[in-house]
Amino acid sequence: MILPSDLAPELQALDRRFVLARVNVAVAGGEVTLETPRSADELINEIDFERDERLPYWADIWPSSTALASVVAELDGQGKRALELGCGLGLVTIGALRAGFDVVATDYYEDALLFARRNGLSAAGREPRTRHVDWREFPSDLGRFDLVLASDVLYEREYATLVADAIVASLAPGGVALVADPGRVALLSFVTACEQRGCTVGIRARVPWTDGTAKQTITIHEIASPRRA
Repeated sequence: MILPSDLAPELQALDRRFVLARVNVAVAGGEVTLETPRSADELINEIDFERDERLPYWADIWPSSTALASVVAELDGQGKRALELGCGLGLVTIGALRAGFDVVATDYYEDALLFARRNGLSAAGREPRTRHVDWREFPSDLGRFDLVLASDVLYEREYATLVADAIVASLAPGGVALVADPGRVALLSFVTACEQRGCTVGIRARVPWTDGTAKQTITIHEIASPRRA
């Protein structure tokens, strides 16, 4: 069991900075307990929103991340590298850690990276490496990965090309990206953008989801890296 005293100072500080809640999430390979801020609405910052319409979506547990975490947890990641685009609380990253991948978790929010580290340590026994990433200025030094992961990141039209570019920039030869999506506004443009960049796009799985009041189908899209000369 990981105790607060076992954590690095910046991870211990989350207990002081946030009112924390614990949420149990059922995924393949065993239930995951995530620590999360009590309310995402309490994290809304008017200055951040006025600057770039930034909202704390990272602090919610989305059905797409639950579906993708289950798919990833059943892969064989030994000796392989994985990158998550938009890690949020770290649920998909935890699936990759449990599968044996060496994981780099990225997000636009520094606090999301702290929660991903803390949740990874608690649920998988090790922290992911983390990196603050803005897709508009995607870093050139992340390296190449066998697996690139993203869940429910296509909710703005401009993200279609940004996410496609990030995938192409990050995939190793022979690598694949798994993108979980419930049918967001930028999905079709994203698929087109991937194909225009030489990637092959297919469907890995369709996962039904319901919380008792709402239903949706999460589609796991598989994007194969473009062939390189």
